[in-house]
This record gives sequence, C-alpha cells and structure tokens, in this order.
Amino acid sequence: MTLRFCYVMLLLSAACLAPAPLATASDPEPKKPNFLFIFADDLAFDCVGSSGNREIRTPHLDDLARQGITFTHTYNMGAWTGAVCVSSRTMLNTGTFLWRANGLKKQLKKEWLTDKKFWSQRLEQAGYHTYMTGKWHVPVDANKIFNTVRNIRPGMPNQTESGYHRPQSEEDKNWLPWDKSKEGFWKGGKHWSEIVADDAIDFLEMAGPSPQPFFMYVAFNAPHDPRQSPKSYVDAYPLDKISLPKPFVAEYPDEIGCNKIRDEILAPFPRTPYNVKVNRQEYYAIIQHLDDQIGRILKTLKESGQADETYVFFTADHGLAVGHHGLMGKQNMYDHSVRVPFFMTGPGIDSGEKLRTPIYLQDVMPTTLQLAGASREGVEFKSLVPLIRGEVTSHYDSIYGAYTNHQRMITHDGHKLIVYPRINKMRLFDLASDPWEERDLIDQPDQQARIADLRSRLERLQVEMEDPLPLSQKPE
Repeated sequence: MTLRFCYVMLLLSAACLAPAPLATASDPEPKKPNFLFIFADDLAFDCVGSSGNREIRTPHLDDLARQGITFTHTYNMGAWTGAVCVSSRTMLNTGTFLWRANGLKKQLKKEWLTDKKFWSQRLEQAGYHTYMTGKWHVPVDANKIFNTVRNIRPGMPNQTESGYHRPQSEEDKNWLPWDKSKEGFWKGGKHWSEIVADDAIDFLEMAGPSPQPFFMYVAFNAPHDPRQSPKSYVDAYPLDKISLPKPFVAEYPDEIGCNKIRDEILAPFPRTPYNVKVNRQEYYAIIQHLDDQIGRILKTLKESGQADETYVFFTADHGLAVGHHGLMGKQNMYDHSVRVPFFMTGPGIDSGEKLRTPIYLQDVMPTTLQLAGASREGVEFKSLVPLIRGEVTSHYDSIYGAYTNHQRMITHDGHKLIVYPRINKMRLFDLASDPWEERDLIDQPDQQARIADLRSRLERLQVEMEDPLPLSQKPE
C-alpha cells in the first residue's frame, strides 16, 4: 500500500467524520471560501522584500503582497515565557488576549476541547475540512481539533552545543548551516521546510475540486534557529553585502529579563560586526529557502483551480532582533521583535493595498470566522473585515505589549513607551521619525506630558487585560 494511497484514505475517512458539505448538486447556495493560513516562526516584519529590505530575496512573498493587502503594522501582544511562540500560538488558536490565554492551560484539554472553541473547531462546525501540518506548540493535541494532521513538529529543531556562542572568529567553522550532521532542520535527512511544503502540496493535490471548503494551517518552523539551509542559499548572501542592524551595540545596557537567555547566547558577547553579520546571513538564507517552499505551495494552489475561491494569509508568530540593539532574540518590546509581516489575498481583496492601521496578528482568526459565517462568541481579537471593506478606519485604540514580569509596552499615536518595572526604567520613542528606536526621549522635558498620558493608558490596558503586574505595584 503506497504512502499516497494511505494519505488519500486518511483524507476520505476524515471527510466522513467532518460535517456534511455545504453545497450539493441540489443546493444552489455558493460554496464558502477556502482558507490557506501560512505561518512562519521568528520572522521580523522588515525581513521580506516588500517591506523595503533590499538585501533579502523573497519573490513569492513579495508577489503575495502585490496581489493582496499588506497590514504594515502587525503586532504580537507578548509572552508569559521565554518561548514567545507558545503564547502567540495559544492566543491565535483560542482568540483570547495574553493573560487570559495564559490562564487557560488546564481548560484547553477539557472544556475548550469539548465545547469546540478552538479556531479549527469553530471552522469545522461551519462546514470546513480542517488540515494541519508543521509546528504546533499549543498545549492540546492537534489530532483532536483538526480533521487531518500530518507531520507535527516540536517547538524548535534541536540545537547542538556547537550552535551557540558562534561564530567566535572567521576561523570558526565548527557549525555550518548546510552540515546535516548537526541535525536541527536536517534531522531525518530532508529539510523540515521542504517536508511541510510537501505536506501542503499533497493535501491540495488530493483534495482537488470539492464542494466542502477547507482550512489549511501550514506552520513552518523556519526561520527559527538553528538557521539552516542548503549552501547555495547561504552563498547568495556574502557578508560584505549585509548591513549592520540599527542600532548596533555590543551589548544591551540594561537587565531586562532576557539578556542571557537561550536566544541571546546564539551569538557571542560582545556582539561584533562579524558575528552579527554571520547570524543575519544565515537568517536571510533560511528565509529565502522558506520563501521558495511557500512558492511551491502557492503554485500548487493555482494549479488546483481553487485559488480564486481561497483566502491566503501569511504571517509569523513574532519577530526577531538578530543584532538590533545588541539583542538576538524576540523577548523584547522593540518593533523588530513584536512586529511581523501580514499579507492577505483572496476574493474581493484589492491588489497592492497597504494599511498602516495597527493590528494584532491573531486578528486573522476572527477574520476567517467572519468570512466563514462561523461563531465568534468569546473571541477577543477583532476581525479585519470591516477594515478591509473600508467600513472603519480605526481598529485598536492602542497596542499593548508584555514580556513576563520584566517588560511592558504601549504604542499609541505614533509613539511607544517601554517600561521595565523591575529596574524602574522607561524608554520613549517617536516611531515616525525614529523607526529603528535609536533615540530615547524619556528625559526630554517637552515629552513629560506624553509620558504621563502613555503610562496612564498602559495602566488602564493592564486592568482590561487582567495583567498580573500593575505598574503601580512593585514586583516582588
């Protein structure tokens, strides 16, 4: 019995368990749209070509941006742990804000599962065949909430000891991105991004034209470390063509709860132009390799004949510093770490449109629910449909951000206030004139009224969010 035959049988058996198709020969009601959700891991908003980055090559994502709408200011709300992806993905699949999502840990495997509150379950209830492959990292069994599941990958590919604190010098060749003996993305012999793309392509080819709409949750581990890709991709980014990130500093000056955690020790201290450029070289290479896999999926979707009735969403769970501010990870409140790309194409979506209205990446969940006519009861994030249709011009009054008990953030009216409660320190940035957050305005006399207003807004948001660390209280 061939693998392909087994997979066809799996699809058919899953379809039998799924709700009845929404359209039949005797039912004139039009088929609901399909949803293809493509998710990256650790992809900063500025590391795709359409963002204006002239060093990275992402032709397929750039095409997606040209064909649809780009939300240029898309944020992740934060994290209760150093594994920011867990918080981001839990919010995404439950539709709940950060701290309430954190409080759901015990309920997810019981009440939420039974009451069918997860994103995929809500769409299944609306008549969709739901499919998942790739990184999951949500504390519930994906097999219990999707009709069809392929290769579930762990939170991150294994990183070998030699993958940390590198490179020490130009002679340091103990770890190379294309060295399959280091496993990581190469574990099993084939790059994980290629396997995830293979899975998605198999589903699209096997599903074919069908009266039942589908929801595909295609979650890549890339470009998370270990940042591995074939040598040709790395060679495409010579170090002398890579710019140093802004601002470039040897080490972040304050203790903010993330300075020496796992993500930060991928590169040695102090940061040097050489070790930062090597890390960015490998980051760009795995992003381009990811882009090629996404291109394969989009090509298959077009060839399937279902592209015109499919909404395609692309985003990531959070960004990544990779050298900005002397940081390597995503456990901070700077834009390079809290903002992500967000593209959407599909029926009725204008091509090439860009919206600067701030949103959360998790807004994709209620957006699909509204388009599918599915229940949004209890969902806290907001559908993007009113913005896309031009029915409204505002979305959230302010953007809230948090990292454990060490950092808080608010972005409002073009300014950002970052608060470090444990060290009694704040930073203020004018994002319009200083997009890389290089000039801290916190001590400027003419900014004191703004600081007070932003702090007051942040404290009100903390109450609304059930934030466990009000700024008016000293952390223990």
